[in-house]
Amino acid sequence: MTEANPDTDTDTAAAPRGRGRPRDPEVEDAILRAALELFLERGVDGASIEQIAKRAGVGKLTVYRRWSTKEDLLVQAIESLVSDEDRWPTNDEIETVSPHELIERALPSAAEAASSPEFRALVSRVLGSAVSHPALLATYWKHYILPRRKLTSALLERAKAIGTVPEDADLDVLTDMMAGAVTYRVLQPDPPDAAQMRRYLRALYRQAGLLPR
Repeated sequence: MTEANPDTDTDTAAAPRGRGRPRDPEVEDAILRAALELFLERGVDGASIEQIAKRAGVGKLTVYRRWSTKEDLLVQAIESLVSDEDRWPTNDEIETVSPHELIERALPSAAEAASSPEFRALVSRVLGSAVSHPALLATYWKHYILPRRKLTSALLERAKAIGTVPEDADLDVLTDMMAGAVTYRVLQPDPPDAAQMRRYLRALYRQAGLLPR
């Protein structure tokens, strides 16, 4: 349900925008950070516009000037988080560097990211809100899942070309299996730490043919 728009605004840092008056990017960043933190801590229902404004140190009207609904704000907050990550190889690297080397290079940061409380909370909150707030899952899928699926598919194609992945392997199924394995492991009651996740990812990539057996 969309929260009602307040009549007054106590935020002096964001006065009404006159013609040509630019928005303060620091205010916008503070709001996005606050929205993301509250979403990860409390979920959609616990991240009200009032609480987001309070944590960001602005008035509610300042938030509503930028986002008409809480859902719009949370969508952009999630997008800002997942779009900032740049740990995966580029397409040029995939074409010129062996999959084994690229996986070894990416393993430490991938394990750190996958084992972080923030990532676990993000996956839990996004999946948990998929029915009631599908736009959040759509954003996560578009900006986080799809780019990584494309890169994983390209890595598997290269591995197939050098013979470490069977010629008849269904790469979509193999990609689903890898993504599902990580999600399942992350959402366990006692999730792995970075060292345990690194060992798990190494075993997973070896089974998939991206690391030598």
